[in-house]
Amino acid sequence: MFGVVFPNRSFPIDISSFTQIDTFHWILDMNTFVGEAYDQIREMCIFLLNNFTLPPDKALAVYVQSPGSPFVFCGAVTLQRPSAVLSLLWPEAGVQMQLTAPDSATLSAKIGVSVEDLAALPSMDVAAEKKIERLALKVGENLFNFMQSFCGVDGSKLVVPMDILDRWFKKFQEKAKRDPDYLKGFAL
Repeated sequence: MFGVVFPNRSFPIDISSFTQIDTFHWILDMNTFVGEAYDQIREMCIFLLNNFTLPPDKALAVYVQSPGSPFVFCGAVTLQRPSAVLSLLWPEAGVQMQLTAPDSATLSAKIGVSVEDLAALPSMDVAAEKKIERLALKVGENLFNFMQSFCGVDGSKLVVPMDILDRWFKKFQEKAKRDPDYLKGFAL
């Protein structure tokens, strides 16, 4: 049906390593794979196997769950996109109160895989969207800091020169041309 690889961490793992919850849901308990160091696993490649036919309107969605936290969507594969390398953005571990026996199993991190309606899923690559958002925020912060150094105050308004955007953009481009690593500082 599907397989996964954790780059630099594992050989391909097939569906038999997952616990099947029902017809359309599987869980990989990270305690059996890496123990408490689950947050060191930052990427996962998931792929459909040749003999698996997923309906065209369905996707194989991937979720991660830190101990005591809800599942968080990471991305998906479809027949049109039969494999993907997904960033695993582990949520903060939560404190979940449980009324259990002292000898019961401890909470563990999990990776969930499920067959879902393609139309109901958010973006196929959540991590890429978050990187773009962080990049936009850093560029905006750079612009704000540049403009702030030229601001004047007129009553309750901040006043900046009319050509401030042109000046900032030229400076931004010049820095990027002079220093190839400059733009890398904006990416996370």
